[in-house]
Amino acid sequence: MIIARIESLILEQGQEDALTRAFAYVEAGADGIMIHSKSKSFDEVKSFCIEFRKKDKDTPIVVVPSTYNYITEKELADVGINVVIYANQLIRAAYPAMAKTASRILTDASAVNTDDDCMSIKDIITLIPAGD
Repeated sequence: MIIARIESLILEQGQEDALTRAFAYVEAGADGIMIHSKSKSFDEVKSFCIEFRKKDKDTPIVVVPSTYNYITEKELADVGINVVIYANQLIRAAYPAMAKTASRILTDASAVNTDDDCMSIKDIITLIPAGD
């Protein structure tokens, strides 16, 4: 699929610019639209989606709610959003865990006290697909 990412709201070019681009991208063959915003408020994305859905009921809308992360998936779906990408939450959660484990190893001069915070080697190995 080709998903057209629209940066109009990030660049403060406004909703009309975003909508113009969205409809042009769909007309040119894009399979979906990603509307992006750096606002902590969901209002501008919500408004875009409502206006877009007035003319286009079918093209998937994708969002990355990093700054408006308090909005639920149901609230997103209610305005016509089909795909939600949680783009950086896992890496942001993983880094503090890795830093905590590294600090513990340095403090203890051993890894033995990190076992409760770590996945077992047996479980890790099950994540690796067996060769054919």
